[in-house]
Amino acid sequence: MNARALILGVAALCASVMAAPAQQQIETIRLTIGSSHPPVIPWVMAMRNTVVQKTNKALEAKGSKYRIEWNEAYGGVLYNFENTIEALEQGIADFGWVGTLWEPAKMPLQNIMFATPFVTDDPKVAVKVMDELMAKNEHFKKEWEAQKVIYFSATTSDSYQLFTKFPINSLADLKGKKILAAGAVGAWVEGLGATAVNAGIPNFYNMVQTGVGDGVILIPSGAVPIKLHEVAPHVTYVNLGTVTFGAFAANKQKWDGLPKEVRDTLLPIALEYAAENIRIVEEREKTGLERMKKEGAKINTLPEAERQRWANAMPNLAKSWVEAADKRGQPGKRIMEQYMSAMRAAGAKPARNWDKEL
Repeated sequence: MNARALILGVAALCASVMAAPAQQQIETIRLTIGSSHPPVIPWVMAMRNTVVQKTNKALEAKGSKYRIEWNEAYGGVLYNFENTIEALEQGIADFGWVGTLWEPAKMPLQNIMFATPFVTDDPKVAVKVMDELMAKNEHFKKEWEAQKVIYFSATTSDSYQLFTKFPINSLADLKGKKILAAGAVGAWVEGLGATAVNAGIPNFYNMVQTGVGDGVILIPSGAVPIKLHEVAPHVTYVNLGTVTFGAFAANKQKWDGLPKEVRDTLLPIALEYAAENIRIVEEREKTGLERMKKEGAKINTLPEAERQRWANAMPNLAKSWVEAADKRGQPGKRIMEQYMSAMRAAGAKPARNWDKEL
């Protein structure tokens, strides 16, 4: 190669290198996402399926320089079911699932559906109504703001049923029994002669197995993964109701400190959480019944007359909820009427119209 050709070749190479864009330096943001429950549970799996699995793909598609390194801490690794809101408030986890059903003092409005059983069995209706309340009622928003936590989307369930060691053909069969239930669900056995024992899903199996409880009120999508029907093989479909009992949320300080483009990417994915939770719940509801039957559970449906008797036998939970809200300076009656009206407008057919008894 002559000198002139060599010079031209070097010049072309230099021009090519100078024209090539510099490779973007990736910045990694480390975040912890946690739950008191394991990822086999629908509302935990929904976090993984949306936020964990989709965020970096979305950031990459936008050409962002940021990536998230998720530290997934599920199954009570960092905190138990009684400390979910505190864990986010204190920054033990940056993102995670909050179980509002265990926060009757800090977040009583979020538990409105526990004060109104037998209203709807449709998880889509439950989420629609809670989203409406969060959007339109400042009192609901303030409960999250007071905990320094950002609410994204609600956790919902299939309808609550009974899992017991003994068969149930009528309400009389519950008299004198110890029924395990999480938080406010325990009030649902009042008036039936049974005793409610507060507990969470991670403890239900062992507590029934060791005789601490005779049965459990629980959603099948939460019961099947922990094989509750092995120790409580009598599954009685009562359809006590679908509720929203928590939410996917984040520590406010951590959220506010994220780069805007990361927040703008994360937010719509976080809002997908509720739809993914519902999808998993409905899928589990279909397959769970067959699995329980196959594994030896004895499935029964409480007669409709007994179900109505149960609804009527309950103390007026809604009235007590309203009175408690009034004492806190919140418009309890107006909130209850807004809620029940929204439920009926969304297609719910309550077995007991709680707002008519205030």
